Amino acid sequence: MRNYGRVINSVGMAACICLTALTENAHAQSAGSITLSTGWLHIAPQGNATPLVVQSIGGETVNRQLAGTGAHATSTNTVGITTEYYVTDNIGVAMLLGLPLTVNLVGDGALEKYGNLGSTRPMPPAIELRYHLFSVGSKLRPFIGLGVNYTWFTQVRTTNSRFVSDSVGPGGSAHATLSSSWNPVFEIGANYAIAKHWSVGTSVNYMPVKTHLTLDGQTATGTQIVSKSTLRLNPLSVFVNVAYTF
Repeated sequence: MRNYGRVINSVGMAACICLTALTENAHAQSAGSITLSTGWLHIAPQGNATPLVVQSIGGETVNRQLAGTGAHATSTNTVGITTEYYVTDNIGVAMLLGLPLTVNLVGDGALEKYGNLGSTRPMPPAIELRYHLFSVGSKLRPFIGLGVNYTWFTQVRTTNSRFVSDSVGPGGSAHATLSSSWNPVFEIGANYAIAKHWSVGTSVNYMPVKTHLTLDGQTATGTQIVSKSTLRLNPLSVFVNVAYTF
């Protein structure tokens, strides 16, 4: 009987421990909690640029397309940061950020011989509504997200002197700008709880980002040459992170 009593007590203690663990996990990512995530963010642009069009020379409209010209943005890595507030046990509002990154623009087609044409530092913060599957007691919680992004570009530079010289002539100069834009954000991902407050996660998101490139050139004699192109960045981003839930 004593052994039987000990078995009953052991089973009871085990049940209490399991229930406590489940309850602690349930409070980790539930309504009212905030999660802060950080980790490796890989950004891989999927689009390319339309051919350059010389719009004007010396103030006179030209609209001449430079056939065979094109370009694409390079992939890059940075540190990603995401914070999410759980409105309910399953619905959260997330802010997606990343440390400043540099993207190079590489020539394609007739411009391939130049290699890197220039560089920029895009700023692409996003806000997103997420729906988390399964209950708060589940260790694995997949989610889907839909949001909006605003992208603007800083430090836009033409870094290839040979490209500039061939475009506007020896002794000339060029300055580039990229337009800002609002874009949708689509995301899928999952978090896996490893302790009451700690979890690891991964996600993939896609942003159909389009920007208009304006290249303002000036010849050595002062003649203005304005060229334009549309650049579709369309980045596919992979985020691998560790998170803490308050």
